[in-house]
Amino acid sequence: MPALLHKISTRSHNSDPEPTPHPLIQHAQTRASRWLMHDSPELTAEIQGPHGRNNTHHGHPWWKVMCLSGVDYFSTLGYQPALAALAAGLLAPLATLILVAVTLLAALPIYRRIAQESPRGAGSIHLLECLLSKWNAKIFVLILLGFTITDFVITITLSAADAAAHLEANPLVAPALGDHHMVLTLGLLALLTAVFLRGFNETINVAVVLVAIFILLNLLVIGASFIEILHTPHITGNWWYALTAQNGNPWLALALVVLIFPKIALGLSGFETGVVVMPQIGSKKCSETDQGDLRIRGAKKLLTTAALTMSVLLICSSFATTLLIPQEEFKEGGDANGRALAYLAHDLLGEGWGTAYDISTILILWFAGASAMAGLLNLVPRYLPRYGMAPEWTRASRPLVLVFSAVCVFVTLIFDADVEAQGGAYATGVLVLMTSAAVAVTLSAKKRRQRAAFLYYLSATIIFGYTTIANIFERPDGLRISLFFIGGVVSLSLLSRALRSYELRIDSVNFDQSALALLACSSKPLHLIAHLPDNFNAADYGEKLSRERWAHNLEADARIIFVEIAVEDPSNFSSELVVHGLDEGGYQVLSASGSSVANSIAALSLAVRDITGQVPHIYLDWAAGSPLKNYIAFVLFGQGQIASTVHEVLRRAEKTLQYRPVVHVS
Repeated sequence: MPALLHKISTRSHNSDPEPTPHPLIQHAQTRASRWLMHDSPELTAEIQGPHGRNNTHHGHPWWKVMCLSGVDYFSTLGYQPALAALAAGLLAPLATLILVAVTLLAALPIYRRIAQESPRGAGSIHLLECLLSKWNAKIFVLILLGFTITDFVITITLSAADAAAHLEANPLVAPALGDHHMVLTLGLLALLTAVFLRGFNETINVAVVLVAIFILLNLLVIGASFIEILHTPHITGNWWYALTAQNGNPWLALALVVLIFPKIALGLSGFETGVVVMPQIGSKKCSETDQGDLRIRGAKKLLTTAALTMSVLLICSSFATTLLIPQEEFKEGGDANGRALAYLAHDLLGEGWGTAYDISTILILWFAGASAMAGLLNLVPRYLPRYGMAPEWTRASRPLVLVFSAVCVFVTLIFDADVEAQGGAYATGVLVLMTSAAVAVTLSAKKRRQRAAFLYYLSATIIFGYTTIANIFERPDGLRISLFFIGGVVSLSLLSRALRSYELRIDSVNFDQSALALLACSSKPLHLIAHLPDNFNAADYGEKLSRERWAHNLEADARIIFVEIAVEDPSNFSSELVVHGLDEGGYQVLSASGSSVANSIAALSLAVRDITGQVPHIYLDWAAGSPLKNYIAFVLFGQGQIASTVHEVLRRAEKTLQYRPVVHVS
């Protein structure tokens, strides 16, 4: 049925304006506001955030975008070999093989499917949101956002602390730096904040250079290591003899590796970022309709190439570091603790190449924090403002940068910039996200009745579930910090939802032709009587009309129209209002559905005013029962304290009294 799209006016006729500030203060406020809120190009993007893409921008080749996610993924080479050696000892190469197997056989297929089903870069969170509904979906998304924020924030703080540690370990600059680890870490965080406040337009080009140099230097170090191993074959024999002496039973050795696996699972990080950057993939040669398919194909190539490259580097680096570095050097206080490949770079290539490797590692670790910050700036604006669970300013990047930077400084101070202390929280965030991704694709396969895929992804879910639980038992501090972030996200989101509940919350009102015909029948002001949409017989309408005429002394010739609002999904914050005109036993009815009865009635009355040119009168009943109970019912279910809420929504939406629809309550 043809319909007229009517945008609700929210202009303010404030008859009692606030005092105007001094011109200099007003100018400063305007410039600051414009800089924070309106000068960021990401606000006009198809998908907001640094990884979002403007409609006029065609994107980049997939291999360049791979480097953008690779600064997070590949940077783990800076510490992963030392982590594996510390956790598994001489079994580190075998443990790394298990890690690679999980990467290629579980994580990679999961995220390739997520790329297929969520091509706009929203990742596993969006997929789970689509599989659930109403408040269940919203609360689940909030919990996952809590773990995601844990992952990305700890990525930023841990990477900055680790970069500072690599800088301090360099023999050429260590004497000049002294014991200023916290200052260096905070300085790197401040530099990261400055980059994002300035803009993040050249991210991909910088990432390509950093990743290319870092991988080349790692290949150089690994190549030199294998040359050393070939020239001294007894090293391999000594390692094998010590390994078999310690682990005579191969099955017990394998069981030990499985138990150790959760401790080295940090090598799985980076897949979620690989999906987040998907919107950057594109080509000028493709039409807009082909961009989606190109983005999916490019994302799959990105994920596969990154996983294969990282797998080869992890296996080779773990084998080389285990054979060439004494085991005591991996322990706390040892020269290879947290920097095994850097140790080999200095030992085998000299201080010059070792320093070059240190610089490359410092830069890519720092930029891994930048990638995590970009991930935060992409995910948060996609969910919280849409749910009404964050102020509208959180759609802008720069205010969020300041908020997240303050959180990162706080976390750094709490953990004393200690890399090891933050490892538990980092691993928890990474593993929970991967487990949720596995659950998402498992449910998706079940919904599509793909039995083989369902069983395969279910097996992967069990693996990641075990790894997550084992990691939590091993390092419960990770769960504690994650619960802190979850509690903060949920409590602040619900508080924001409550504070914003009195906004109009209706983007537009869409009247069908029957509804427009009802509104055009009279030049007199309309009297809108709210009626529950659960009884459509003429006797009920007649009884309701008689009661309202008696309570409000309505004239016999008053133009009466009943208004019925059905609540569909009360968890939604805003929506379009579709209004249908009906005739029920001779009574005229405007029927619509929305997320909240009160806000919908307010929006409908403003739309009626704008169409007819007359201020309508609205007739409502007082809500019975406890005011607190009614308020909770309104916030969560959209149906409590309708009368007072309609009045408050109208008061905020229309400042001038003579233009405001009149609310009558009995």
